[in-house]
Order: sequence, then structure tokens, then C-alpha cells
Amino acid sequence: MIKFIAQSILIIASLFYTSSYSSSLQTVVKSHPQKINAPVIKTGADNYDKYLPLLKDKKVGVVTNQTGILTNKSHLVDFLLEKKIMVQTIFAPEHGFRGTADAGEHVVDGKDPKTGLSIISLYGDNKKPKAAQLAEINVMLFDLQDVGARFYTYISSLHYIMEACAENGILLIILDRPNPNGSIVDGPLLEKEFKSFVGMHTIPLLHGMTIGEYAQMINGEKWLKNEVQCKLTVIPCTDYNRKMDYNLPVKPSPNLPNDQSINLYASLCLFEGTNVSMGRGTEKQFQIYGSPFLTKTNFSFTPKPNFGAKDPIYNGKKCFGEDLTTYPKLKQLELKWLIKAYQNTSDKTKFFNPFFTKLAGTKKLQQQIESGISEDKIRKTWQKDLEEFKKMRMKYLIY
Repeated sequence: MIKFIAQSILIIASLFYTSSYSSSLQTVVKSHPQKINAPVIKTGADNYDKYLPLLKDKKVGVVTNQTGILTNKSHLVDFLLEKKIMVQTIFAPEHGFRGTADAGEHVVDGKDPKTGLSIISLYGDNKKPKAAQLAEINVMLFDLQDVGARFYTYISSLHYIMEACAENGILLIILDRPNPNGSIVDGPLLEKEFKSFVGMHTIPLLHGMTIGEYAQMINGEKWLKNEVQCKLTVIPCTDYNRKMDYNLPVKPSPNLPNDQSINLYASLCLFEGTNVSMGRGTEKQFQIYGSPFLTKTNFSFTPKPNFGAKDPIYNGKKCFGEDLTTYPKLKQLELKWLIKAYQNTSDKTKFFNPFFTKLAGTKKLQQQIESGISEDKIRKTWQKDLEEFKKMRMKYLIY
């Protein structure tokens, strides 16, 4: 009898413990579902079962740089060679194949020391591959990490690659990657008369699309020369939507060292068209701004040559401005720092330079700031164009 009672107590205790543990686990799942159930984003490059069959027995060109990596950190080119894919040539955008060149620095053709493959630069005089450079290529593979800003030149290289592939009958396969600013569609639309390599199409400053989606828009809207269309295949990301935070596994370019700089990039890059530094020559590129001509503040920095800027603006000169390294994540394009700097500069006639209009894609923004129009009122002037763009954009969204 005593033994029976003891066994009963153990059974009841066991049931109570199991019930308590189950209840506790359910609480954890409910409170932190993202930690247990969060999907792992697979980029197009990682979905290799979708594109390797398309490359079999083909002569392949690859448009990529240091961002073209798989989850295991192996580079796409190395991976393709391991899989016996016949890679013929590497085509490199601004900053070069290894991503070490300064912004705007001339990048020359050459050879990759590791693989011995020829590298053709797509930055400088040869932005569009020539027919002779494509003669031995059947398929072009494109894998670059974009950051969602109109003036980030990887999407300009995309345009010219698409055009060259269309004219030479070459299939273009895009290995898609998330846009770290993919939830933001904002800013003035480019006006056609201000088209340049830092602004090819009539899109807003922040377009909110992945490279794959943007390529579909270029094709669908017939934006290529003579309205040609490229034979295009997009290998999409899986388990991704544009509302997700996405931490880049590698710097997309030398002066975008972290997530904060990437989020602030579109807002602070407009300073490139002024006499204000946005931190090139420091360890906080695109996270600070300042110049010797701004009102003295508690924050200052002195640019010096470094890995991302061999001769930065105001090299060795003390700049006064603002530190935004801990600023909350932006959900829109911000003009307040640009307006504040203009208002606090010592000589307003020397604040803007001609490059500002190319970056903004319009003369209106400079005129609005010089006229003292508030940020809210400036934003209202581009809302109608934004809404029309968003409607057109819907046709091309994958995620």
C-alpha cells in the first residue's frame, strides 16, 4: 500500500513537472517566436540548385565583387569553379573585384591572382561591355549587393550589363539579394535631363527594390537603349520579405562599414554635392558629417587618409558637425541635416557644387533649400510622383 502511494505521488509529480515545462516552453515560443521560428534568408547565390543547371556546358561571364559570397563565406567565383562551371571572365563594378578602390577611383582591367581569370572593369570609360568582350560568353551571371539608393552605381552597371546582353543575345541570370533599405521608397524622382551614371532612370532616391526586381522594371519599362529587352532570369531569395532587417555579411563598398552607415547613406550622400564631409577619411563614414565652415559644435573630427579615401576632403583639417552613430534607424529619406548644415555654414554661396543636382536628380531640391522651405513642405512636393512610381513598381515586386 505504501509502495502504491509512493508510486502515485511520483506519477503526479512527473505530470505536474511535464505540464509546467510545457507551459513554460509555450511562453518562450509566444514571447520570442523570431528566435525559434525565424527563417534563415537564403540569397539567390545560395539557391544554387536553381542556377547551376542553367550554367552546365555554358561559357559564363560573372559580374560580381567582394559581396558575391555564399552563406559559408566562399566566393561565388570560387564556388562555380569548384562545380566545374566554365567561367570565362569576371566583370567588376565601381570599387573593383575585391572592393578596395575608392569611390570614383579609376579601376583598370587585370587578372585575379587566385584564379587567373581576366577581370574587366565596368567603371571608367568601359561602363558597358563591348561585343568583343562578350564573344566567348553564352550566359552572364550577376551577383552584387545593392543598398537601395538611386546613386549607388551598382544598379547603373546593371543597366549597361542588361543592354549589352540584350544586344548580343546573351541570357542574364541575376542572383538576387535583399535590399537593406528595402522598406523605404522616398525622395524626389530623377528628371530625365539630369541622367548620369549616378542616376540612370526616373526613380526616387530610395527605390525600395532588390536588384532582381529593379532589373525586371528596367526590362518591363523598356528603359534600355532602343527599347531592347534582355533575356532575364532572376534567382530569388527565399524566406525574405522587404520588411525584414537584413545585416550584410560583408561591406558593400569601402565607405559603408556597417548597418548604420548603410541606413544613413542615402540621406548623407547628398553632402557629396556640397562642401561638407560625411566622414570619409575616418572610421565613421556616412555616420557623421561636418566641415571647417560650419558653426563650432561639441563634436569635431579630422579626416586622414585611410582604406576608403586616399585623399579625403579636408585632409588634416578639423571639421565641426554632428555624430549620428547612435541615431535611430531611418524609415525615410532625411533632409534635416542637409538643411541644418546649409543654415549654419559661414558662406552659403560656396555650400553647393554642381554634383548636387546629379545626386538629387533635380534642380528643385537645391532651390528649395536655398529658399528656406521647410523639410515637410519639400517632402510634399514629391509625394504625387512617389505614388505614381509605387503603382508602377508593384508590377515588378517579387517579395
